[in-house]
Amino acid sequence: MDRVTVPIPGRSYEVTIGAGVVEHAGSILPDLGRAAQAFVVVDGAVADPWLGRLTGALDARALHVVPLTVPSGEAAKTMDVYGTLLHQLASQEAHRDDIVVALGGGTVGDLAGFVASTYMRGLAVVQVPTTLIGQVDAAIGGKTAVNLPEGKNLVGTFHQPLAVLCDVGALASVPDRDFRSGLAEVAKYGLAMDPELLTLIEQDPAPVVAREPAALQALVTRCVRIKAAAVAADERDAAGRLFLNYGHTLGHALERLDAFAGRSHGEAVAIGMVFAARLAASKDLASEDVTKRTIRVLTALGLETDGPLPPAHDILTAFRMDKKFHGGVRFVLLRAVGDPTVVAGVTKEELRTVLHEMGAPA
Repeated sequence: MDRVTVPIPGRSYEVTIGAGVVEHAGSILPDLGRAAQAFVVVDGAVADPWLGRLTGALDARALHVVPLTVPSGEAAKTMDVYGTLLHQLASQEAHRDDIVVALGGGTVGDLAGFVASTYMRGLAVVQVPTTLIGQVDAAIGGKTAVNLPEGKNLVGTFHQPLAVLCDVGALASVPDRDFRSGLAEVAKYGLAMDPELLTLIEQDPAPVVAREPAALQALVTRCVRIKAAAVAADERDAAGRLFLNYGHTLGHALERLDAFAGRSHGEAVAIGMVFAARLAASKDLASEDVTKRTIRVLTALGLETDGPLPPAHDILTAFRMDKKFHGGVRFVLLRAVGDPTVVAGVTKEELRTVLHEMGAPA
C-alpha cells in the first residue's frame, strides 16, 4: 500500500492507496476518539460487496455501523437528500463524537462531507471513494457541496477528512463510462500540473485503460500527491489550487445546463479542457499544439472532445455562477502543458467565437 500525507497545518491526514484497503480499514484508520457509531453514507449501486467489507473492518474497531443509502450520481447532491440525511442522523441519535463515512463515488463524498461538516456543527468524516474520479480527486482536499438548479456545488463547506481510503480493487467493477469520467481528471493533472504524467499516458495508456491493479495504484498515488501538494499550499482556492479547476468552467456550466442529467462530470470537463485550449490559442497565450495534444490524449482515453453544445448565450449566463467569478469570469488557461495561469477580462465576443467554433448555436 502507498500512503500520502495531506500536510494541512493542524489537520494533516493520510490517504492510503492499494488493493484490499477497505478490508484493512480497521487497522489503517487513525484514533477515532470516543466514536461509538459510524454512519456510512453509501451509494446503493456499490453497497454490494463494499458495504459488507467495510462494516466488518469497522466492527473490529467496536463501531456500530449504520448504513444510509443515497442515489447514484448527481441525484444525490441535492438539498432534499442532504436534509433527509440530517434527519436520519438525528433520529438515530448521532452524537458529535460519532463519525460519518462516505462510501461511493465523488458525489457521495461531496454530500457526506457536507452533512458531516454541518450536523452538530461538525462530525469527523472518513472518505472511502470507490470510483476513479473519487480516488484521484474528489475525496482529497475537503471540498463538500450539493448542487442547486442555478449551479453546481453552490452550497457547501471546506471540511477536511480524518482519513481517505482508496481501494483500487473497487475500480475493477466501475462502469466503463464512470471510469472514463475519472480519466478526464487524470488528463487534467497531466495537462495542467504534471507534463511527465501526460507523457506516460500518451506513450502507453493500455495498462490504465485495461485497469491493471499495479498501474492503477501507481496512477492514483501520483494524482493524490499532486492534489495533496496543491491543497496544502492553498486549502481554500485562493491561488494555486485554482489550477485544479482547469476545464471546469465550461464543464460545470454544461452539467448545470443539462440539469445534471446529461454529460457526466468527467465528460463535461473533457469538453471544457478542449474549450480552454482553444480559448488560450485564440488569445495567443498558447500554441495550437496544446489543443491538438489535448484532443489526442482525451481521445486515446476514450473521451469525446466535441459534440452538441447548448446555445452560447445560455453558456455565458451559466458562467456567471462559476465560483472563480471575481468582477467577471476567470478562466484557468495553459501557456503550455504544465504551465497554467488564471486569466481575467475575457470578453463575451472572444468566448462566443470559440463556442461557435465548437458548434454552439447563438
